[in-house]
Amino acid sequence: MSPEVVSDLMREGLFIAMILVSVIIIPSLCVGLVVSVFQAATQINEQTLSFLPRLLITLATLVVLGPWLGGLVHDFAVKLIIDMPTMLG
Repeated sequence: MSPEVVSDLMREGLFIAMILVSVIIIPSLCVGLVVSVFQAATQINEQTLSFLPRLLITLATLVVLGPWLGGLVHDFAVKLIIDMPTMLG
């Protein structure tokens, strides 16, 4: 296997991992920011007020975008398995 092939596989794998993480984290960060502004404006310092909405948004994001994210991982794995003989030999 040449270094270029390994480099391309690592690049594509890291790109997919970055997509997976960012799709899940960005909505949670936005909700956390909105809740933090609300807490600062009202001076409510309840820990569950910041945790529960982020948890619910993260779960909702996984439910809505989970099939697409799973498809990305599935397509990458299928590509690796199909191209394995040409990469090794």
